[in-house]
Amino acid sequence: MALYQIGSNGPEVVEIQSRLAELGITPGPMDGVFGGSTEAAVRAFQKSKGLLVDGRVGPVTWAELFPGAKIEAPAITQQSLEHRCLALTGAFETSQPPPDCFAGLSGDFDGQGISLGVCQWNLGQGSLQPMLEEMNQTQTAILQQIFGQQYRELEAMLRATRQEQLAWARSIQNLKHVVVEPWRGRFKALGRRPEFQEIQAKHALQLYEKALALCEVYGVFSGRAVALMFDIKVQNGSISELVRAQIEQDFARLGASTDPADQEVARLRIIANRRAEAAKPQWIEDVRNRKLTIANGVGVVHGNHYDLEEQYGITLGAALPVPV
Repeated sequence: MALYQIGSNGPEVVEIQSRLAELGITPGPMDGVFGGSTEAAVRAFQKSKGLLVDGRVGPVTWAELFPGAKIEAPAITQQSLEHRCLALTGAFETSQPPPDCFAGLSGDFDGQGISLGVCQWNLGQGSLQPMLEEMNQTQTAILQQIFGQQYRELEAMLRATRQEQLAWARSIQNLKHVVVEPWRGRFKALGRRPEFQEIQAKHALQLYEKALALCEVYGVFSGRAVALMFDIKVQNGSISELVRAQIEQDFARLGASTDPADQEVARLRIIANRRAEAAKPQWIEDVRNRKLTIANGVGVVHGNHYDLEEQYGITLGAALPVPV
């Protein structure tokens, strides 16, 4: 059942916001993000109609907002699992719903210079440069149009050493690690271009395939498992041999369960906790919260509510052959 509430995002939320505005109930900005102002507007609407006032848009409230129309499932749920995993991790990385997550931009708060896009590809790890180079090679005119007078500087940066690239990145942001104009606007414009989004998706495919391989290594098979492993590949890079040994020991201590779904969730929670505990101390709880949200199917990350099944169509259903 589709349900829109705090933390929901996407074009369907824009529909809700637009309809509330038409009815004279201000939902805040028409940004596709179901925040506090949208929730307050929904509550006001529900009260005016004599409905249960809970601030959420389920089938009953939707029917009152859009008479005769069946509640819409988020468009992202109709995409491939690969695309849904990419969108979920992109939302975590940027706190923006798809497609805006493809234009997520942040500065040097983590020592990576500049991070851009759905997976926060960055200069520090060398993951952003290949995509910018590909864009420059295949879509030169578009890149020149977007960056204008800064194009030659961008091109020269791509030929520089890694140390020089990081120094350059830090030179175009303020002390709060916010990229300044005109670079901010130019990078955001690049992220919104479908040509650059296609390049991002192509590079993400390599991570998705590695996520599938990790699922096989750890004997997990669900859509949630694939999403968890994909998020690990993006946020953390890998699972070390030491952490793998710890995970396998924890698996061995699991009690017998006749319910494959219960067993799957238990395994995913172990992977989530062990990978979080291997992160840098300042990031452990952030990683744990994010990974457990995937393992449990629901949670709050960076203030945004996530329900993987309702918002992304990511479930405990088998996405890979179930291990015997």
